[in-house]
Amino acid sequence: MSLKLGLYLGYWGIGPKGDDALEAVQFAEGVGYESVWVAESYGSDCVSVLAWLAGQTKTINLGAAIMQVPARPPAAAAMAGATIDELSGGRFMFGFGPSGPQVSEGWYGVPYSKPWGRTKEYVEVVREIIKRDGKVDHQGEHYQLPLPEGQGKSLKLNFKPHRDEIPIFLGAIGRKSVEIAAEVADGWIPIFFSVDKFEEAWGEHIETGLKKGNRQRSDLEISPSVQVAIDGDLDAARNMVRMGLVLYFGGMGSRKTNFYVDLAHRFGYGEIADEVQVKFQAGDKEGAFAACSDEVVNGVSLIGTEAEVAERLTRFRENGIDRLIATPVHPEVDQMKHTVERLAALTQ
Repeated sequence: MSLKLGLYLGYWGIGPKGDDALEAVQFAEGVGYESVWVAESYGSDCVSVLAWLAGQTKTINLGAAIMQVPARPPAAAAMAGATIDELSGGRFMFGFGPSGPQVSEGWYGVPYSKPWGRTKEYVEVVREIIKRDGKVDHQGEHYQLPLPEGQGKSLKLNFKPHRDEIPIFLGAIGRKSVEIAAEVADGWIPIFFSVDKFEEAWGEHIETGLKKGNRQRSDLEISPSVQVAIDGDLDAARNMVRMGLVLYFGGMGSRKTNFYVDLAHRFGYGEIADEVQVKFQAGDKEGAFAACSDEVVNGVSLIGTEAEVAERLTRFRENGIDRLIATPVHPEVDQMKHTVERLAALTQ
């Protein structure tokens, strides 16, 4: 089975930006990467960056990973996606997710209530707008277009999109959210991923969602985002991944609710994640860092020599992974290009 490659550019300014970002993306395009993916949180928005890339690339697909649901109404998301798709000649891919309560309520001022029910309905509205079969009339729990008691009227896009169907991916890691992704999305982007434990952790929820949507496994493109480093200072690379995991386990939620700790338990790293969380929340950041062992770091990343990474890539193919969205651990352009090039060679 072939494995598509995507480059995760990340957040503008945290990852590469400007000429460095463009150089990395054009290099990835030149060595055969199928897609590039851009993030947003409470800094740069991914729409602007993808539109900027559209006119400076030729073949590489342009993915949002992810457009935050509370950031814009579904009509605004559909307008942006249809526009970038037109500008790029049909290369845009939606990626949606509800973000978290801190960003939704603290940055956007949008209540974080029923986040995945809202996201599911958001997908319905976006698809209805893009399809452009007629004027939009959607009266749902979360979105009403037009407002039933208002002065508005049903409208539709005032230009014909390049395509009447644009792929929609969902970024999800929780049980219910993965089920919804399998039910309604064209693709699923997990950002904390163990290829060895993926079926054990998510298989049941994927199959439940597919059954609800009357779909097959082939209808869902599984596209994990994974940190990658090939050769060079591998200990430094592991420490970069470790720092992120410490923040996920320790700072992304409470002792009661932390999706990453919960998932670590399903991956078999529960004791490690619990210890990291306890130490981190007690203020012992060094202890938390030391507790995050190489076992978990290696389990959720692709770090090693070319031979070691090649061996791990066989597990992605064997497990039916459709696309690997690679995040080069080292953001410097030369090191990023090395990782991008070697990974491309290993997947050919």
